[in-house]
Amino acid sequence: MKQYQGKSVYGAVAIGKISVFRRQEVSVKRVHTEDTPGEIKRVEQAEARAAQQLQEIYDKALREVGETNAQIFAIHQMMLEDEDYNDSIRNIIETQKVNAEYAVAVTSDNFAEMFRSMDDAYMQARSADIKDISNRIIRNLEAGEADGAAENDQMIVCADDLAPSETVSLDKDKVLAFVTAHGSSNSHTAILARNMNIPAIIGVGDAFLSEIRDGQTAAVDGFTGTILVDPDPETLAQMEHKRQQDLEQKKLLLDLKGKPNVTKDGTKVNIFANIGGVDNIGAVLLNDAGGIGLFRSEFLYLENQDYPTEEQQFAAYRKVLESMAGKKVIIRTMDIGADKQADYFQLDKEENPALGYRAIRICLTRPEIFRTQLRALYRASVYGNLGIMFPMITSVSEVQEILGICQSVREELQAEGIAYADNVELGIMIETPAAAVISDLLAPLVDFFSVGTNDLTQYTLACDRQNPNLERFCDTHHEAILRLIAMAAKNAHANGAWIGICGELAADTSLTEDFLRMGIDELSVSPGFVLKVRDAVRKLDLSKA
Repeated sequence: MKQYQGKSVYGAVAIGKISVFRRQEVSVKRVHTEDTPGEIKRVEQAEARAAQQLQEIYDKALREVGETNAQIFAIHQMMLEDEDYNDSIRNIIETQKVNAEYAVAVTSDNFAEMFRSMDDAYMQARSADIKDISNRIIRNLEAGEADGAAENDQMIVCADDLAPSETVSLDKDKVLAFVTAHGSSNSHTAILARNMNIPAIIGVGDAFLSEIRDGQTAAVDGFTGTILVDPDPETLAQMEHKRQQDLEQKKLLLDLKGKPNVTKDGTKVNIFANIGGVDNIGAVLLNDAGGIGLFRSEFLYLENQDYPTEEQQFAAYRKVLESMAGKKVIIRTMDIGADKQADYFQLDKEENPALGYRAIRICLTRPEIFRTQLRALYRASVYGNLGIMFPMITSVSEVQEILGICQSVREELQAEGIAYADNVELGIMIETPAAAVISDLLAPLVDFFSVGTNDLTQYTLACDRQNPNLERFCDTHHEAILRLIAMAAKNAHANGAWIGICGELAADTSLTEDFLRMGIDELSVSPGFVLKVRDAVRKLDLSKA
């Protein structure tokens, strides 16, 4: 058995035979010609055929992945008609007296390199779109097929990379999964894969393709980004068990997708999702979450070698808000410190970092970092339905200081003529016993509470939740924790605020009824637990004692 590691695009499990995807290679030769009008006419005919092909692919994508994700092929059609792109092709034919295939290939290389050299990751990924369109034109010029295809039924398709059109052209009934040596999570191929529900892993590396062959058995774990080739019987059995669990979850999705989160007696609750970055948005949409209850912004800091700029943050926040199309997105300001360290913060070593310099304490003592994040958040707010929440709150004075900084940032943006939404909800996390106990004083200051049960458990029980020796003492159902949550819920509602839970306890369906009886308005869980919690909610009848 050989194991390979890549990056997951869509979480699912597949077991089957490998089929190595071999596209028709585009080989272009430079040929001198005096018939430049004839070559230009050939290009026009090839582009007309390409436009028709892209329309057919768009129609297929529209049926399978929806209008939003089919738009890439409408964009491809627009790129096909781009004046600069076409002028370049015609200019090369006329000035160099060369064949149409060569002119398209040169233009493709030039435009693709232009996109690759841009700083923006999204624009860099458009380089592949240019190559895809150009290769389609060249194949049409050569009277070949526009797309490669996997011929065998029920195969794990493995390739160097897949163009968006190739991904959509795959017959979903014949493809168990796809694995690519290269690729980007920002590419439209990755986005389409997530929405087509095809288990997919990208970036496995060149060694993978050189070592595999058609017909080998493989297990693809899209949850971990792992590919196992020729797995032993025991490993195969484990993967089959995981696959069956995944299929049961998919069945639950089909049964519950689109249904309301309402108990038998009519009590409603929002079920949102927690995510750690932009790459997880597809899972939120797939699992039919009503919104994002916790977007952990610290990934922007942990993945950087220096403080992320306002523009970097703005791009990420804008993307998640646009993707959620008006659904609530609650972004937590950075929670750096404790177990989440970034060297460039130059934090001192602490004897007990969980009780130390972290989260809002860093923000309030390094306001320049905090203001940069707030500016990016408020700028992005015009692109969706934004809520901002602040972690590790222990006092009224902290919240008052935060609100003052937020007001200052809004005034600053207004003075600069920069738009922001005026309906951004501000909330705090209830994750310290102090915040729960004084929740009657905090609630009038904010729009909502979100209970972080992981830290609330740790601080209430004085148990390091990462210490395995304390597992027997770390009772997540401890009455003290439940009382603190109930206290916060009562005080939130008494002061016109709503309350949610975003810690792991939100997904504990043995407590769902308790939470709803407390008056919890929202449960935010990992995307894979959304339907499990919805199922639990719909089975409850709170009218019964």
